[in-house]
Amino acid sequence: MTIQWFPGHMTRAKRQIEEKLKLIDVVFELLDARVPESSRNPMIDEIVGSKPRLVLLNKADLADAEANKAWNDHFRSMGLEVLAIDANTGTGVKEIPARVKVLLKEKIERQIAKGMRPRPARALIVGIPNVGKSTLINRLAGRNAAVTGDRPGVTKGQQWIRTGGDLELLDTPGILWPKFEDPGVGFRLAATGAIKEEVLPIEEVACFLLQWLAASYRDALKERYGLADLPEELPDMAAASEVLEEIGRRRGCLGGGGRIDYEKASGVLLRDLRSGKLGRITLEAPGNEPSASS
Repeated sequence: MTIQWFPGHMTRAKRQIEEKLKLIDVVFELLDARVPESSRNPMIDEIVGSKPRLVLLNKADLADAEANKAWNDHFRSMGLEVLAIDANTGTGVKEIPARVKVLLKEKIERQIAKGMRPRPARALIVGIPNVGKSTLINRLAGRNAAVTGDRPGVTKGQQWIRTGGDLELLDTPGILWPKFEDPGVGFRLAATGAIKEEVLPIEEVACFLLQWLAASYRDALKERYGLADLPEELPDMAAASEVLEEIGRRRGCLGGGGRIDYEKASGVLLRDLRSGKLGRITLEAPGNEPSASS
């Protein structure tokens, strides 16, 4: 299955970013710490070229702490500067200006040597929809300078924002790539809320998530929903659907005739993941990303 998804405003955003790069000193590549690889646009190297880059693993407070460390090591091994943050709570955000100064150290020293007063660094923030770009900007600016929302596609245009410190920020709409060759990427992005729920059937997304949770976070899944008889493995979507049915039964997700409402049960599971009620969950590991069976 190949998932096609490339709204027109994302095409425009890619072109606008490429046009603005000549004005940019540093790029903030904002990723979702729960799905760092899946939320990483494969076009990013082509788009930003050789510009200094800081990889920001956002929503790190919702992600598995050990996985955060593994992904930090992974990106450093690629020669990238990386920082785990949470824009909602402010965790790690205050470290960003200092990291920028390290990345731009030579440029700043050249300006000082010429008798120039270094101007605020101009940073471009790129990332997929709903990864938290506007929330990060507001946190850095100390005010509501950018529109935020809990759904993809909130930011529609570009805007320069002064932080009052050593940074000027350019917010851009989220860019998704034209298609997901690996269905697992689409399912992981749908589970975390990066793509609109109508793109993929919500029940399939929930079953995909259950397969991962049963394999990697079994105790958390059992405790959250009281699943004492959770099977040792969920080898396919059918097996996962049976667990989803049990979750729906325990959460009172009933439709006509007392039947389980699978859509409602799926919504319960996905909301619990996104809110952190399932605990700190990461849905992929560097270099070892088992995909759920279909």
